[in-house]
Amino acid sequence: GPLLQSERPSTPGARARSGLGLMNRTKGDEEEYWNSSKFKAFTFDDEDDELSQLKESKRAVNSLRDFVDDEDDDDLERVNWSGEPVGSISWSIKETAGNSGSSQEGREQLKSRNSFSTYTQLPKPASTYSLSSFFRGRTRPGSFQSLSDALSDVPPKSYAPELGRPKGEYRDYSNDWSPSDTVRRLRKGKVCSLERFRSLQDKLQLLEEAVSMHDGNVITAVLIFLKRTLSKEILFRELEVRQVALRHLIHFLKEIGDQKLLLDLFRFLDRTEELALSHYREHLNIQDPEKRKEFLKTCIGLPFSAEDSAHIQDHYTLLERQIIIEANDRHLESAGQTEIFRKHPRKASILNMPLVTTLFYSCFYHYTEAEGTFSSPVNLKKTFKIPDKQYVLTALAARAKLRAWHDVDALFTTKNWLGYTKKRAPIGFHRVVEILHKNSAPVQILQEYINLVEDVDTKLNLATKFKCHDVVIDTCRDLKDRQQLLAYRSKVDKGSAEEEKIDAILNSSQIRWKN
Repeated sequence: GPLLQSERPSTPGARARSGLGLMNRTKGDEEEYWNSSKFKAFTFDDEDDELSQLKESKRAVNSLRDFVDDEDDDDLERVNWSGEPVGSISWSIKETAGNSGSSQEGREQLKSRNSFSTYTQLPKPASTYSLSSFFRGRTRPGSFQSLSDALSDVPPKSYAPELGRPKGEYRDYSNDWSPSDTVRRLRKGKVCSLERFRSLQDKLQLLEEAVSMHDGNVITAVLIFLKRTLSKEILFRELEVRQVALRHLIHFLKEIGDQKLLLDLFRFLDRTEELALSHYREHLNIQDPEKRKEFLKTCIGLPFSAEDSAHIQDHYTLLERQIIIEANDRHLESAGQTEIFRKHPRKASILNMPLVTTLFYSCFYHYTEAEGTFSSPVNLKKTFKIPDKQYVLTALAARAKLRAWHDVDALFTTKNWLGYTKKRAPIGFHRVVEILHKNSAPVQILQEYINLVEDVDTKLNLATKFKCHDVVIDTCRDLKDRQQLLAYRSKVDKGSAEEEKIDAILNSSQIRWKN
């Protein structure tokens, strides 16, 4: 091919000597001369291109020695049958090249290049592998990347052997850690086996180190190990004198729901009340109402406190009543003969509901029943000693939802010993007004109960909020507050009856205004 300008001899004598030298060279020497030059002539010959790639590979292999350090002398090396270290660069290249399925043409090309003794250690098949392909997969046949590109980019597939870890890292999995070192490593979240602590003394020392670290996660991890490797008797005995670890174990057992071991622990510690509460908590896992009722019956005689014993008894009695009410109401609803169930079908079962929900259900569906029935609201109030405020609040919400305003009025009407009637609300009439408005009560009903509010400011605020104009106008008139009445006049509709009423009051000469 033609010479590049920078490679031509500068003088005629030099050109003559160069031409004479080229004539004396063999073809192989000539190719070696031009291919070893810094610059190279353009050629379409694929053979020269592959030769340059082999040279690039050789330079890359030599450069690897600069940044690939040898492993520690103490580390053991694996060797193959030929005595070569397994995992070395040359072994990986040979293994990859041997598995690449070289074609017959590639083998013939390699045989024709035996004169390059330097490259006999690096077989190169015709599948166009370069050294960079061992570090990075080729994107397309015949395309190569430089070694720097292959090492800087993120490889989709790596063919290089994994370099050995420093010896210090292998201590992460060793068995020579002390209890304090083990606890510190657990606190940092590092992998650390506890199986080497086999004696009771080592296990207890490990637990004490964990407690002294004041890290709940580490304490729980050690307790899980002790729970698995120690008998219950030994574990309970040692934890009895270690209250911090004991509290962590109790909390852990409650979290995972290990009721059996928790009951054994409370029994060992002679904590009878906690033992009873843990046993009572098991009713949450019983879905069948009849079985749950029978289980609650067995809890009545357990050593609870006086207050808790009353709650357990009420729970059993309530569930017993709920079962009876549910069976009866299901029958009435399916028969379709009761008006309340036709107009307002039940949305859910009453079983296992709280006492307040049961009372609301009873006030909604069984408000008029006699006191002697289990589903009567009055019967529930007396049986479970429900306070008057709670009963009135629940009954008001239930009857107002049904818009049974007569029942609402009767709920707050009382008679004295002389037979006079009076309205009284244990919860305060301001709360009555709010509940009535929430259930869309008519304005006349709201005004009636707003007028029963004793505090004047509260009455005015409620009347203004719910737009009970007559209450606001009458209250301002009674207070003889002309300015406030004038201010409220601007809030009512023009030409309305309320505006006319305000004008009549303002023009009255019988009222002596205070402002």
